[in-house]
Amino acid sequence: MLLSPHLTSVAHNHAQVLRYAALLTGAGYGFYHQASIAAQTKMAHIDREFENQASLVAKAKAEWAKKTMPKEGGVISDPNDPKFDLEAYLTLSEAK
Repeated sequence: MLLSPHLTSVAHNHAQVLRYAALLTGAGYGFYHQASIAAQTKMAHIDREFENQASLVAKAKAEWAKKTMPKEGGVISDPNDPKFDLEAYLTLSEAK
């Protein structure tokens, strides 16, 4: 039993529709997948930058704390320092 030419062309058309649908679905998925990979890479880069900035801030805070700590004598000798005590400085100078 042979199929009529009309039925074979309909089957051929259905096959073409399925092929193009699969092609478009694959292209759409590929685009989505590439976009998600790019987003993950961008977020990882942002996280690394944030961690780097956080470590720099921590180092700067530690250096600032070390810089602003009073010396062993407990008297700040820098007159530009807001914690400068003239009386304590003069007392220390007289003792030397």
